Order: sequence, then C-alpha cells, then structure tokens
Amino acid sequence: MNMDFKRKLPTPKEIKEMYPLSDELAAIKQKNDEEINAIFTGNSDKLALVIGPCSADREDAVLDYISRLRKVQEQVKDKIVIIPRIYTNKPRTTGDGYKGMLHQPDPHENPDMLKGLISIRKLHMKAIEETGFSCADEMLYPDNHRYLSDLLSYVAVGARSVENQSHRLTASGLDLPVGMKNPTSGDLSVMMNSITAGQHKHTFIYRGWEVQSKGNPMTHAILRGYVNKHGQSLPNYHYEDLVHLIELYNKTNLVNPGVVVDVNHANSGKKWAEQPRIAKEIVRNASLNKDIFKILKGLMIESYIEDGAQKMDECIYGKSITDPCLGWEKTEKLILELADLR
Repeated sequence: MNMDFKRKLPTPKEIKEMYPLSDELAAIKQKNDEEINAIFTGNSDKLALVIGPCSADREDAVLDYISRLRKVQEQVKDKIVIIPRIYTNKPRTTGDGYKGMLHQPDPHENPDMLKGLISIRKLHMKAIEETGFSCADEMLYPDNHRYLSDLLSYVAVGARSVENQSHRLTASGLDLPVGMKNPTSGDLSVMMNSITAGQHKHTFIYRGWEVQSKGNPMTHAILRGYVNKHGQSLPNYHYEDLVHLIELYNKTNLVNPGVVVDVNHANSGKKWAEQPRIAKEIVRNASLNKDIFKILKGLMIESYIEDGAQKMDECIYGKSITDPCLGWEKTEKLILELADLR
C-alpha cells in the first residue's frame, strides 16, 4: 500500500474511558435530546436552528460563541431550539487544505490525529458543561462517529457523502436526528434514496464488527441548493421547492417527513450575508402553507463571532478560516426575528 502506518490510535471505547461523560452531563444531554427529537418526530412545532461556524477552528472562540447562543436561547425558548454547530471535520472539494480540528487541533501546526481526537471530544464535552448545549457535527468519516456518539444531538451527512453506502448504513444505526443533504448536482432522488436507506434496517460491517442496525426514523432531508453543469449555484429553498419536496415524501412510505434548509452554500450562492433574508423568507412561506409548516423542522446557518472569513495567517479571534460566516450582531438579530415570525 502507498501509505505509512504511523501509529495505532485508541479505540472510541478507550477515548471515552479517558474522557468520560459524567452522569450529570449525560442527563443534560438526554433532556436536550428529548426536546430536539420531539421536533423531528412531529411532537413539537418548535423550529430547530443548527447554527454555528463553518468549522470549529479553536476551542476558546467556539465556546465563547456558544455561550452567546445560550443567552439568546433563553429569550426564544418557546419558539426555537438552538443546536450549535461544532463541525470538527472540514470536507474539502479537492482534498487540499485545512481539514478541521480532528486533523489539526491547532490549524497553524502539523496534523496530529491523536491530539485531534482528544481535542474534539473535550470541546464537545465543554460545550455541554459550560453552556448546557449538546451540539451538531457532520459525519464526514462514519467510523469516527463513535468517538462522539454519547455527546452529539444532531448529525448531518454532507452533499459529497450522501451517496456513500457507508454513510447511509451508519445513519440507519444512530438514535438521533440525521440530516441527508441533497448532492451538489441537486438530484433530490439521491437524497430521498439516502433517507430511505437511513430509515431501514441493515446488516453491515462497522469498525470490524458485523452489526444489525434498527433503522433511524429521524433521518430527514437537508436542502442546500445545487450547482448546475455550468458551475452556477442555484437555490432550492423557495416555496415551490418545499412543495415539491412534500410531493416526493408523499410518494414514499417514509415516517416523520421533514426538512432542514441550509440557508448558505448554493442556496445563498455562497453570499453569506444573504442568509438572514433567505431564512426569513422560508419561515414566512411556512406560515402561508400548513404542509410546509409541518415539514419544516429547522434551518442551518453558518455563523460566528465576526463577519466573513480570514486567511489562515491573519489570526483574527472568532472569524472563520474556512467559509465566510454571519457575524454575531447579525446572528442575534436574526434569531430574534425568526422567533417573532414563527
């Protein structure tokens, strides 16, 4: 094989034993899970906001940001449930560049996967301990999910992973909401097939074991826009797009039909400042159509402390080093406005 085997990493069980979740924090997470799961099973009309940085680049700024979300959550708790994004893996279109905290706990130092595994677990644990939030992460590498499986309350499968069999089968064995993004091509049949796979039982190999999944009834759609053959970004968040998704769900036997709309990426044409306008349009459309209101489970928003993005060597606290994000002042205003519209 054309690779060097540098060292054997600890198993998820070993990492969890090194950094265990206390009974007190586990109880906090269970309470969060109950409230979040109620949204995705149709037992709550609250709107989930999966919101936070494009990628978690440094612990101090991420925890600072999430602590600000906690204060806003208390103001909107009757209408909105905030699920902070702590995305510890950064998918790259070409594979080059910064790949997230799992690979580089310090983006200015060389990759160190052991330090990365420890850093991402400690960050998610501190989020619960310091803010009471159990958070969302992207399942970029299905085998790695068990390192955080007792800490996460929401998982997303990205546009470049949604066709992958390993992601689909692993999602079928999780007991938390899993959002399947439409692929970058925009083909919704791919996304719907992925949801179907996630909701059904399967036997497969996972981390060296033959496992039997039970099927995940909280597997649902994420609309993130798409890119056409000319490389142009096109949205799929409009009223007609949501009605079309409802029609697709109606042709299936899927349970808990639901969608989270990603208001950035191709839906915003990568124009991060458009996120508030798009988010408010979606919530207004839901108020005009009871079927859209019922299917709309949440929004996904890329947000951090400072507006925009920076180059890796600028070292600006709370500013994204990957995709541009909405700054804190705009974020706080948006959350309050969404609660009023809901």
